[in-house]
Amino acid sequence: MPPDTATEMPQARHDGWRTLLRFLPYLWPRDNPGLRLRIVIACLFILASTATQLLLPYLLRWAVDAMGASGPKMVQLVLWTVLGYAAGRLLQTVFDNMRNIVFERVGQDATRALAENVFAQLHRLSLRFHLSRRTGEITKTIERGTKSIDTMLYFMLFNIAPTVLQLTIVAVIFYFNFGLGLVGATALAIVAYIWVTRTITEWRTALRQKMNRLDGQALDRAVDSLLNYETVKYFGAEKREEARYAAATREYAQAAVKSENSLGFLNIAQGMVTNLLMAGALAWTVWGWYKGDYTAGQLVFVQTYLTQLFRPLDMLGMVYRTIRQGLIDMAEMFRLLDTEVEVPDRPGAPALAIREPSVTFENVVFGYEPGRTILKGLSFHVPGGHNVALVGPSGAGKSTIARLLFRFYDPTQGRILIDGQDIREVTQASLRAAIGIVPQDSVLFNDTIGYNIAYGRDGAGSQDVEAAARGAALMGLIERLPQGFDTEVGERGLKLSGGEKQRVAIARTLVKNPPILMLDEATSALDTRTEKDILATLDRVSRNRTTLSIAHRLSTIASSDRILVLSEGRLVETASHSELLALGGLYAEMWARQAIEATDLNETPELA
Repeated sequence: MPPDTATEMPQARHDGWRTLLRFLPYLWPRDNPGLRLRIVIACLFILASTATQLLLPYLLRWAVDAMGASGPKMVQLVLWTVLGYAAGRLLQTVFDNMRNIVFERVGQDATRALAENVFAQLHRLSLRFHLSRRTGEITKTIERGTKSIDTMLYFMLFNIAPTVLQLTIVAVIFYFNFGLGLVGATALAIVAYIWVTRTITEWRTALRQKMNRLDGQALDRAVDSLLNYETVKYFGAEKREEARYAAATREYAQAAVKSENSLGFLNIAQGMVTNLLMAGALAWTVWGWYKGDYTAGQLVFVQTYLTQLFRPLDMLGMVYRTIRQGLIDMAEMFRLLDTEVEVPDRPGAPALAIREPSVTFENVVFGYEPGRTILKGLSFHVPGGHNVALVGPSGAGKSTIARLLFRFYDPTQGRILIDGQDIREVTQASLRAAIGIVPQDSVLFNDTIGYNIAYGRDGAGSQDVEAAARGAALMGLIERLPQGFDTEVGERGLKLSGGEKQRVAIARTLVKNPPILMLDEATSALDTRTEKDILATLDRVSRNRTTLSIAHRLSTIASSDRILVLSEGRLVETASHSELLALGGLYAEMWARQAIEATDLNETPELA
């Protein structure tokens, strides 16, 4: 069996601006001019909103200065000025929301495209990857990554970009109205603010990474425990599971407390910088007013501009944290995308073309781990249309042959041929389309019986599903169910018995109708009567096909054309059932042992 130890994905640094650059093609898709037009329109709304916002302090200054004079015309001027100020604020709100409306589709489409690429990559990765990774961790990685995209886009385009533009224009306005002194003080305060924000946020980044890890660990333990609900109940391990989950959540809570406390320190430091700037700027303006250089309206002018600057600056800390954390979350998704595909298709590989569905193993050497070889130079040939069985003690390599035939792994040495074609030289999709399997452990989708049967072939109709159900001796069960084929099977098919699940798996393979059948203990969970019915069905559907049957109960494969006996990854015997019994080797020993066991259970093996 493959190793079950967890392996870590490459820990290359992806959480910097390289991650953002990798995301830009999703944001600016070359093949979708409509979305690019939306980005341009959103940017125009940003410019209109910024221009409106920069005009508002002028209106307030004019109003305050005009209030120092008297007369009906001045009252009208002040009134129209404040009404213009209110209208400007409303217009800014309209521009901001129109920007969001126009851009929403862009953000959602970028998120969708990246999520779809990651999902497709997960299906391209090898079985080894999925056996060594935890489902909960991968699910959480995708969830965090996709959630961070939309937030990052919003802040980068609608907060940072307008803030930079506004800072530049305000610096010019301050220079012409107050000279270099106020411009320099504002620039110094902004530099200090950015430095404080970046320094403390980098410290918080490590806390965030730890929180992500502990959050994924807690979710993984919860998912793993719930998926093994029956096992937990069998061993009365509820308290143990609760303790494991509680330990994970406590660690997460401690990390969350540290993270939130560090946020408090950051907010205090930011507040000190911004309020020192405000105090200095207002004092400077009051001093100028005292000397007669400035008007009262200019005090409001400065205060309004600084308040407008402080609003995005106050958010800048959160924005930087969000972007920094979003880059970390997105980096995890890109690590999934960057994970090397262990079993890739050769560039330009043709589809498998089958005239005679023969299967050949030529000196195949394979091991799941270095130093632990499972198959040791295995060679055999199965002619097209023949029914060949694979038997042997546990660990002989029988299930490994099935995995190699489906090309979940590639052999270390040797070749596997179907109709004379090396399966490494053809597309995996065409290879797997030519092989059907009924596994020993049949796992079903959490959907209906009809859906699980029809899953065998894309586009299968109701007649195909019903015919396959009859062939798998399922119609009796389905006719007893109130919802028939629409009956939900539950998580992994747990609402069905083991035999019922296996029959659904057999029906699913019958719908696929492949030229090569792989039966991996296909009737191990069935009662004797149902097993006889299904063996007859399998015997019928396997005619004119190549069938490889992996069996532990030798009576089920005694009628095979040829039986391959494996031991420690090598082929030790090959012949028909009667010839192997006459040979008196490993197969005869296994048959005799099962005959004794059957006698002890008041059963007799079915002789050929």
